[in-house]
Amino acid sequence: MPGYKHPCKYCGALLEENVEVCPICEKVNPLGPLRCPICKNPIHKDWKKCSNCGLELKVICPKCGEVSFLGDYCDHCGARLTVICSRKSCKYEQPPISVNCIKCGKPLK
Repeated sequence: MPGYKHPCKYCGALLEENVEVCPICEKVNPLGPLRCPICKNPIHKDWKKCSNCGLELKVICPKCGEVSFLGDYCDHCGARLTVICSRKSCKYEQPPISVNCIKCGKPLK
């Protein structure tokens, strides 16, 4: 339906259909379900593993060091759950699911 707006899953602001960042709370992925970073299957906060690929859905937050659900943000400190490859030619941003960069394969610090 044209003109229909959807609520941001973080702050409740009404947003257009294809918004990737909420202009109110500035959080990414404000619409739709959480998705597995490996297979893109929908995941839920109470799951321990992805139902499709089996990825462990608990990670250690790179910011606060606490165990958190592998969503977009840490359950404890609210920081974005990503790490950035330190290799100058790569700088790929990815979820903290591996000790190596998904793009270039080099170890993450």
